[in-house]
Amino acid sequence: MRHGKKFNHLSRQTGHRKSMLANMACSLIEHKRINTTVAKAKALKQFVEPLITKSKEDTTHNRRIVFAYLRNKYGVTELFREVAAKVGDRPGGYTRIIKVGNRLGDNADMAMIELVDFNEIYNGGKKEEKKAKSRRGGKAKKSETETAPATETSAPEASAEETTEAAE
Repeated sequence: MRHGKKFNHLSRQTGHRKSMLANMACSLIEHKRINTTVAKAKALKQFVEPLITKSKEDTTHNRRIVFAYLRNKYGVTELFREVAAKVGDRPGGYTRIIKVGNRLGDNADMAMIELVDFNEIYNGGKKEEKKAKSRRGGKAKKSETETAPATETSAPEASAEETTEAAE
């Protein structure tokens, strides 16, 4: 029975589990994506997402709280500088778990866990910018853009005529 079992113990004692999750979190922060088993990826997601939320507000208190979990000053520095800058406007859901099949040796379910904002394939390489929608003045802008290409196309034609005259 699973009465009162709030999280996966991963068949490890408390000290080993905390050290393993801290090491995996530092690796995830440093490399932005790691491969591991599905169970460890789910445990890591629960471990690292509150730390990323703490990193949005760069205070000494938050740095000390995160350092108590990670125990790696380089991981804490990277989290508060690079990762927090990218996820500053995101309300949550900082990691993504993608299942990648089974491991050859023991047939364990494997997964890739990654930080969502650092994957350029899914994000399209750039951030989406919201444009203000207006019901007025749309036609005036279109007429300006229609006249601009017409003048650009006439200029190369004129230069082409000048070059043919100069050649004769």
